[in-house]
Amino acid sequence: MSITQCELCGRECACRPALVDGVRMMLCPGCMRHGQGVREIERPTTDSSSQTLLSRIKRPKVKDVYKDMDKELVSDWNERIKRAREKKGISREDLGFKIGERTVTIAKIENGDLRPSDQVVKKLEKELEITLVEEVKDTTPLSYGSHGQGLTLGDFIKTEKK
Repeated sequence: MSITQCELCGRECACRPALVDGVRMMLCPGCMRHGQGVREIERPTTDSSSQTLLSRIKRPKVKDVYKDMDKELVSDWNERIKRAREKKGISREDLGFKIGERTVTIAKIENGDLRPSDQVVKKLEKELEITLVEEVKDTTPLSYGSHGQGLTLGDFIKTEKK
């Protein structure tokens, strides 16, 4: 064992792993009475058999969260919802009942106090027969900064003044 610092008292010694209130800690022999000793887990060696074992472990696929972000909520979404509801002659209570949302939620959405989730947006679009999302415009920078490393805050201010 190597010399480490006890995570309970701070004394340097040959600490061993233990569980203290469900937390794995390295404890000195004097502090072992506060925890329950556990066996150390051996790390796999880097021989060919362990390499094949590691290659068989299924790793979760990394999902690109920005891939499907080609649409965004329109800026006047709350007014569109309110106008469409009133045009159809539906009360907030009735609209909430039809799409499975509380009346308070509908009121907050119409007042602009609560942004609707994507699922609620789809329900509102279907029930009120309106469009609440639009294609995202290209967000590439206009030009590179004076140092060739992308836009700086100063470059952005210069661009806005033009």
